[in-house]
Amino acid sequence: MDIILLLFIFTLAAFLGFELISKVPSQLHTPLMSGSNAISGITIVGALIATLHNPEGSGAMVLGFAALVLASINVVGGYKVTDRMLGMFRKKGDR
Repeated sequence: MDIILLLFIFTLAAFLGFELISKVPSQLHTPLMSGSNAISGITIVGALIATLHNPEGSGAMVLGFAALVLASINVVGGYKVTDRMLGMFRKKGDR
């Protein structure tokens, strides 16, 4: 029963997140991205704790490592996108 509730919450969060992000104007994308990077940083800390403080071979260790990899990809990608968007506001001669 708990797994069904968790899957429902995950599905609802994914749907609502997609709907929310698709309605954000482009002017607010950079501040939203920095907030997302901060949340992913917190996820990285939690994933490190889950990965390092569990016995060998446990499911939490595998899920913690997967969360660590995915959150790291999200942070790096977020910074690349933010840098690219901020580059649009630089003058042609500045670099």
